[in-house]
Amino acid sequence: MKRWFPSLLLFVFVAGFGFGLFELFKMRFEVGDIYPTYSSLRSDPLGTMALHESLGRMPNVIVRRDFSSDNQLPDGKDVTYLHLAAARSDWVSVPEDLLQEINSFMARGGRLAIAFLPETEKPFTLAPPGPPSAKQPVAKSKRAQERKLGRVSLEDRWDLGLGFVPLEAGAGSGYEPARAAREAELPIPEELDWHSGMIFTNLNASWQVIYSRGTHPVLIERRFGPGSIVMATDGYFLSNEALAKARHADLLSWLVGPHQHVVFDEAHLGLVETPGVTALMRQYRLHGLAAGILLLAGLFIWKNSLSFIPPLPEIQRSESVAGRDAGAGFVNLLRRNIAPREVLKVCFEQWTGSQVHGGRHSIRRVDQAQAVMEAEAARAKVEQDPVRAYREICAVLKGLK
Repeated sequence: MKRWFPSLLLFVFVAGFGFGLFELFKMRFEVGDIYPTYSSLRSDPLGTMALHESLGRMPNVIVRRDFSSDNQLPDGKDVTYLHLAAARSDWVSVPEDLLQEINSFMARGGRLAIAFLPETEKPFTLAPPGPPSAKQPVAKSKRAQERKLGRVSLEDRWDLGLGFVPLEAGAGSGYEPARAAREAELPIPEELDWHSGMIFTNLNASWQVIYSRGTHPVLIERRFGPGSIVMATDGYFLSNEALAKARHADLLSWLVGPHQHVVFDEAHLGLVETPGVTALMRQYRLHGLAAGILLLAGLFIWKNSLSFIPPLPEIQRSESVAGRDAGAGFVNLLRRNIAPREVLKVCFEQWTGSQVHGGRHSIRRVDQAQAVMEAEAARAKVEQDPVRAYREICAVLKGLK
């Protein structure tokens, strides 16, 4: 018992450490605070898992997450694509190919919902570093630079600009949410708490203002053929905290629309699924093959570590087995590789080969031994006697004959 106690104690400590580490990672992944803000994988107040799970429990609604990094939108027919926690810098101007993909998505009947990250401080990009030049205004210079980089301005293509109106300061270093009033005749709440200072500017008549802060639109919608786009400067009303404190199911229902497929964009938050061996195995359902390989590997290790043949009785009784000397090993090697009738011939050939490099016997005696060997080889197999021939050769070499 004393001999096994240290090993048992080490096993207990390792098992306890592994269990604690597993529980720690389990708690972190269940809460989801390792994921970015407004991710549908977060269950804390800063996530949107409540919205994801609620939509998934509705009948005839299919919800999934998009982890692809190829900037390809799904088939727009009967699909609502939720792009939450969007950054202002990503939507002032967009790549040309991405804008074409968005237009194609809406032309197929899709609904794109974009909710920006709440902004409580004025972004630095809104204030130009110096007075614009009369020959080349700052806006035109910036747009020319964007065109060189293959990007287009949404203000030019969608008649949409982004501005900022500060929120009222609250207690301490916080801010008081503003009140957003309903502007459209829709069955949605008349007012909402708005936690962002961002607003929309330079809208044309094709945009419908849904909510506004005073005279500043903050939630808008526009039709693009059979599809549509919704943009909100604040995504707080979609968060887990908002759904727990002030849930507006009618607004969420209007935002998603009548589509049966809802996709949460996780790729723009940095949650990208990189294809690998594991992903390919899941895609082609190779779980059985992997299990079979693991089983064969386990059986191979088992076979080489254990023996099903019981040890010999004499080995069981003694702790050690006496070895053999070099002579016994040589005899055993001859028995395995040379037939009994060929032993004398092979030995004589090796002996005569050694005489070439200088032997102690004269040429005459070697020739006499060769004659004895040839006479023995000329006899019939039943009359051959290797022992007798060996003795005659030894007598010739010793000068006895």
